[in-house]
Amino acid sequence: MICVTATSDDPDCKVDERFGRCKFFILVDPSTMKFKAVPNVAADASGGAGIKAANAVLKYAPAAIITGLIGDNALNVLKASSVKVYSCEDVSVREAVEMYNAGKLSRIDAPK
Repeated sequence: MICVTATSDDPDCKVDERFGRCKFFILVDPSTMKFKAVPNVAADASGGAGIKAANAVLKYAPAAIITGLIGDNALNVLKASSVKVYSCEDVSVREAVEMYNAGKLSRIDAPK
């Protein structure tokens, strides 16, 4: 299962470029495209949204996360749990998963 930041709860919506403040996380089985949308409880946090979002996502034990931008603190939390983070912008969640399956996404190893 992988996690994609999303602007709504539909896999045909755009990837949300903001990790910590995205509206939804869409948890997807990349081989079947079966998915579950989960609201981001940290989206409206007054501070520390990235860390709160990272900890919330880790409960689902994703193998990878696809997002646009991610801050240093959130990235460090995810790296400590050995979760790979990939960058993808201006495509739908469905397209991002297809790109992930094809090995066409870039890893994020530093905040962006």
